[in-house]
Amino acid sequence: MLQMFGGARRFLLEKMGNIIKKPEAKIVGVNIKDLSRDGVTYNAKVSVSNPYIVPIPIGEISYTLKSADRMIVSGKIGRPGSLPGYEETVLEVPVRVAHTILLSLMEDIGADWDIDYQLDLGLTIHLPLVGDLTIPVSWKGEIKLPTLSSFL
Repeated sequence: MLQMFGGARRFLLEKMGNIIKKPEAKIVGVNIKDLSRDGVTYNAKVSVSNPYIVPIPIGEISYTLKSADRMIVSGKIGRPGSLPGYEETVLEVPVRVAHTILLSLMEDIGADWDIDYQLDLGLTIHLPLVGDLTIPVSWKGEIKLPTLSSFL
C-alpha cells in the first residue's frame, strides 16, 4: 500500500512540478561574524522566498565550505525555524572555521592574504503533500584571513 502511495506521489510531483511554485533561495552575502583566538565564524545570509500563504517549516540547513576542491568544514543546523507565508526571509547561517584549518591551505593564499572558497548550502523544507524538498544554493568568494593586528 505504501509503495502505491509513493508511486502516486512521485507521478503527481513529476506532472505538477512545473505548475506548483516552489520556494527560492539565494545567498546574499558572507561576512565575518566573530573572531577569536581559536577560529573565525563566518555568517552567510540566505534570502528565502515563500510563495505560499502558510508558513513552511525548515527541517535543516546543511553547509559545506570548500577551497581548491578541498573541504574546509561542513555541518548542519537542525530545525532553524520556519518561513512566514508570502514573505522573503533572510536566514543567518554561522560557519565556524578553526585557524589551523585555514592555515593548512597555505598554497591558496596569495600576496593579499585571502583564500578563494565556495560555500554550498542545502536548505531542506517540508512541504505538505510533497514532503521534504532541498533547495541547493552556492556562493563563491574570498575569505580574508585575520592578521596579527586584528587580535590586538
